[in-house]
Amino acid sequence: MTFTLVRPNSLHCPIITKFPNGLTIITEQIPVSAVNVNIWFNVGSSIESDCINGMAHFLEHMIFKGTANLASGEFEYLLEARGAVTNAATSQEYTHFYFTCAPQDFADILPLQLDLVLNPLLPKAEFERERMVVLEEIRRSIDNPRRRVFERMMVKAFPNLPYHRPVLGTKEVIENVTCEQMQTFHKSWYQPSNMTVVAVGNLPPQELTDTIINSLNPNIINFPSPKPVYTPESPFREIVIDEYKENALQQSRLIMMWRVTGLNDLEQTFPLDVLAVILGQGKLSRLFQDLRENRRLVTKISATNMTNQIQGLFYIAAQLPKENISAVKDAILFHIANIQSKGITSQELNRVCKIVANQYIFQSEKPSDRTNLYGYYYSQIGNINPALEYVEKIRKLTVEDIQKTAQKILNLNAHGIIIVNN
Repeated sequence: MTFTLVRPNSLHCPIITKFPNGLTIITEQIPVSAVNVNIWFNVGSSIESDCINGMAHFLEHMIFKGTANLASGEFEYLLEARGAVTNAATSQEYTHFYFTCAPQDFADILPLQLDLVLNPLLPKAEFERERMVVLEEIRRSIDNPRRRVFERMMVKAFPNLPYHRPVLGTKEVIENVTCEQMQTFHKSWYQPSNMTVVAVGNLPPQELTDTIINSLNPNIINFPSPKPVYTPESPFREIVIDEYKENALQQSRLIMMWRVTGLNDLEQTFPLDVLAVILGQGKLSRLFQDLRENRRLVTKISATNMTNQIQGLFYIAAQLPKENISAVKDAILFHIANIQSKGITSQELNRVCKIVANQYIFQSEKPSDRTNLYGYYYSQIGNINPALEYVEKIRKLTVEDIQKTAQKILNLNAHGIIIVNN
């Protein structure tokens, strides 16, 4: 195994331990009266085939249904008795399971959590009961008009990538998947090569690492399943408009979107993050000041740089009266064109740097903040340095960098538009 002391900064000093079979452990000590453990698996809905869409999320539910050593629900009961909390989440590209406890309880709870994720029984009776829970979750999602708008955007943005499929899956698929398929899925993907265990709290890093090692068999040989290989979508070559009616909405929606690079080109995401803040994040952003505060054309407006592994999406979304759609669309293009031709001011860039730096500090205070930060980056790109260097990277950007990125990426004559009329 190899030990890596990541180049520390003023806030972070994690230690990475990596084993030949791919298992990775990341630990760090911070002076708070808690320990958070976050177990990341590099598996989500993006690796599913269409016939098992939703399996990763369904399996997340079933993980808590017991092992040979733990009855269904016993893990949660034991944690609650100690004042600890636990939860899990599934995304398109990862699934993670986490708990927070007092430092003195860490060594007792950790083996139980690892037993759940690595050795679930997946009993058929529980499988059928949980199937109904997931189907109800899908029904609620379908009934949510805002969720429907988002999923429509993903379908239009990524028609040939797995991002267009819902993480929850569909009613038709979940009704027909089998317990045997889930067992195969777990055996294929819940392997050390796909696993990152992160522990942060008020215990020495070596003690955290040793406890994790003693609770696992870090030398087990596994045969990871090959991941599907996808080619990113081509940039929009023209203005593509999707307009439809959604009676459940109180106001109309306007979304303008551009396909951008994914985690394979992190350097490109930094100026896009800055552009999103300048255009539509916060009350000082250009679009909010113009369209919400001054002209009152929108109820809400925001800009987002969504970063995925294969490909990302830069989009601007507005909630507004139907009669304002044309004016708002033109105004968004005007502001982008203004940045492309005149750039941004140094004051704007400095403001964004302060926002990013402060958010970075605020989001590093709790053990759970850090396990999420380290686990996400390591599970997705095998490296946490980009997370630790994020503020520094943003601070090094120039007004010319932002202008060039706007010119290169935000094509005024080629992008996607979704108009949802109420």
